[in-house]
Amino acid sequence: MKFDVIDIKGKKISDITADENVFGISPNKAAIRQAILSEMNNMRQGTHSSKNRAQVNGGGKKPRKQKGSGMARAGTIRSPLWKGGGTVFGPEPHSYNHKLPKKLSKLARKSVLSGKVADGSVVVIDSFSMDSHKTSEFVSILKSLKLQEKKLTLLVSEQGNDNLDMSVRNLYNVYLVDSRKASTYDLIDCDVLVIDRDSVTILAEMLRD
Repeated sequence: MKFDVIDIKGKKISDITADENVFGISPNKAAIRQAILSEMNNMRQGTHSSKNRAQVNGGGKKPRKQKGSGMARAGTIRSPLWKGGGTVFGPEPHSYNHKLPKKLSKLARKSVLSGKVADGSVVVIDSFSMDSHKTSEFVSILKSLKLQEKKLTLLVSEQGNDNLDMSVRNLYNVYLVDSRKASTYDLIDCDVLVIDRDSVTILAEMLRD
């Protein structure tokens, strides 16, 4: 399988051969679903909490005598039956972490990549090197590629590319991801995947069986 490699002005400069077992498989929708659910669960903080009757402030004194008032017996004003009392079976802090098997995670990412390729939603750029950190310069690049109206995920192999990082920081429709750390959700949550040349090789090495 071959991809056209273009420069930041949209002109084809070469092509690159991609691994068919990573970019050309039949997508497994069940694996994609399981991977995305797992990743979204892992993003949850799990810090939700409520106070039970032992944690609510006050209630140390018996509110009234046991007998003779004509009302029900009461030992504390912080009973769950009273206004301001504790919560019964309320939410408690806990982890939502769900570990996904490595093979299933790889299959999900390969399925998303292959689906994007089949839809024509993958663009391979030679390099994202920029001389300026200005957002306007990156917007002009998107216009030359006719991608300014699309939701994009940029997969880059270069670490510490400060100009690129700062230029896309204010763009709501562009998400910058290190190709070595790209998750299934990162790959699927976009209209177009824009990948640099080296990332094609990195993804193939990471996801190859």
